[in-house]
Amino acid sequence: MSFVPMSSLLERARKDGYAIGAFNANNLEIVQGIVEAAEEMEAPVILQASQGAIKYAGLDYIVAMVRAAAEKVKVPVALHLDHGTSFEQAVQCIRAGFSSVMYDGSKLPLEENIAATLAVVKVARAVGVSVEAELGRIGGTEDDISVSDREATMTVPEEAQEFVARTGVDALAVAIGTAHGVYKGEPKLDFDRLKAIADLVDVPLVLHGASGVPDEAIKRAISLGICKVNIDTNLRQAFVAAIVRVLSEKPGEIDPRKLLGPAREALKQVVKEKISLFGSAGRA
Repeated sequence: MSFVPMSSLLERARKDGYAIGAFNANNLEIVQGIVEAAEEMEAPVILQASQGAIKYAGLDYIVAMVRAAAEKVKVPVALHLDHGTSFEQAVQCIRAGFSSVMYDGSKLPLEENIAATLAVVKVARAVGVSVEAELGRIGGTEDDISVSDREATMTVPEEAQEFVARTGVDALAVAIGTAHGVYKGEPKLDFDRLKAIADLVDVPLVLHGASGVPDEAIKRAISLGICKVNIDTNLRQAFVAAIVRVLSEKPGEIDPRKLLGPAREALKQVVKEKISLFGSAGRA
């Protein structure tokens, strides 16, 4: 199956009360592990390319790898730009073949964020590509984007209502207490804020920085309107740990395939666990 717009996956998830995993992909083995896990779990899946992934692998390579993987499976696959930084980059990804883009104008004042997001929506909608935006700022570090605790701000429900109404975005990433990267302690999600936002907006909501959030908190967030859950750090941890394990057992190993193969399998198991947690298994 070739790429599908993310919006079609999220609307069904919202209607039926589950969430779809959005997993960051940086190389061939990660792409393979994510897509194979989704196929085995019969789950729709979103693969994401961050700023760091685009710089590392190259836009054309990312599209080619994900397209090749998607064509080998029966489950629906969306390819999504994660934390797009400009209108120009969003257009570049759309032209390259992405089925979904995120424009992150969360650092801008509300009116500027609305105007910039609306420009991306107009272009994307004309060619059937879905758009995610962000309101409020999610702390932590993800590749080339860092937001300090001081800069992080929670999403204001009334602003979310206005933002969605004026931009027409397909999905909204909300700041309710999560952060990118590795948590120093257990994150505390603001479920009352999430419920207030869900009551006021009519689009699927997105949870960034979900690696390290307790399973029960994830389930509760999904029950309150989260339809897309972003996972990156957990994948990196599993992938690298498997490589370290192989090298510790065989310090003289020089075959990259014997390092990256086990890493792919370890990552694949994490993806399958997350798919089960999110309730999207068997939803393809």
